[in-house]
Amino acid sequence: MNRDFTDVSMAVIRRLPKYHRYLKDLLDKEVYRISSRELSRLIGFTASQIRQDLNCFGGFGQQGYGYNVEELYKEIGNILGLNRVYSTVIVGAGNLGQAIANYPSFVKYGFELHGLFDVNPKLVGMKIRDINIYDVDELGTFVKENDIEIGIICSPKEVAQDITDTLCKANIKGIWNFAPIDLKVPKDIIVENVHVSESLFILSFLLNEKSKRD
Repeated sequence: MNRDFTDVSMAVIRRLPKYHRYLKDLLDKEVYRISSRELSRLIGFTASQIRQDLNCFGGFGQQGYGYNVEELYKEIGNILGLNRVYSTVIVGAGNLGQAIANYPSFVKYGFELHGLFDVNPKLVGMKIRDINIYDVDELGTFVKENDIEIGIICSPKEVAQDITDTLCKANIKGIWNFAPIDLKVPKDIIVENVHVSESLFILSFLLNEKSKRD
């Protein structure tokens, strides 16, 4: 039975991938039990924060035992929805789009890439990992006919909204947006923005502040 976690804050949700990553590292090192205090030293969150976060989903630890690493890893994966397959397309088959298409964990975590799309005639007809690059004019029809759930936008910002409109009309469910623009979508479409430049600007700010203190 699926549990509803819509009342859990996004701050907690955004910490889950970090838990998932560190737990995978522990499993790779054959560590199968860990306390919240030990996990705290690894991740950097306080032990209290870790316990509070996990209690939002029912709690997984046992007093005097800690957490079963393998069970916690699987449960967090299930909460994140990594126990199913998502059909995806990439729009924009330039350097960024190709890098994402070649990302080794893409398929590993259930994101099944069905096609890439671009306006460049030199790219159309080529393949990335045996996946075809199509003309962007075919995008809407392809998404509908293949029940695509996630559209990954790696296009210039000037065309990102037009691409978004096409995806929305084709009944896309979610968009992973790398274009430096805030997209306008219907309320039932989920958008996750990845603004690379904004992250870089934060790094610039922190370095600048550190240089002032030094």
